[in-house]
Amino acid sequence: MSRVGKKPIPVPAGVKVEIGENLKVQGPKGKLEVPIPAGIRVQQNDGKLEILRDSDEYAALHGLTRALASNAVVGVSTGFTRELDIVGIGYRADVKGKLATFTLGYSHPIEFLLPDGIDLKIDKQTHLVLTGYDRQMLGQVAANIRSLRKPDPYKNKGVRYTGEVLRKKVGKSGATGGKK
Repeated sequence: MSRVGKKPIPVPAGVKVEIGENLKVQGPKGKLEVPIPAGIRVQQNDGKLEILRDSDEYAALHGLTRALASNAVVGVSTGFTRELDIVGIGYRADVKGKLATFTLGYSHPIEFLLPDGIDLKIDKQTHLVLTGYDRQMLGQVAANIRSLRKPDPYKNKGVRYTGEVLRKKVGKSGATGGKK
């Protein structure tokens, strides 16, 4: 049984928390809002946020709300990063402002517009570092970039998360030729 919801969330210096219908968190990186569902209460005691539930029927929402609130506090204070690698001959990426251009083996370059709050740095044209304060949006942008050319298990080419293990498959051999 998970006890995520009972764990208090430390609020670092420089982060302002406003409790109302929604939990509003503001820090040096930006500001976020976390919805507070019915049956869940939020209290702030001496630099810590506590998420409380009215009864056990709200147990799942209790843990979810606590995780979302924790992600918001960490996001506006330190931020999150997500790293991707581009693997393949001639595959590369460039970024100018909010527009990222990918060359991924198609007949045309792919232009990808980065949303507000997400920054992209590219090392050696093949290593991408995404940073942002909204964890959900950062993960979605990383997934969208990965989907431009998913990792191919036969040739090991494509866009993948750094550290993602890809099991190489063996292709079919043309020894039989199809006829007997």
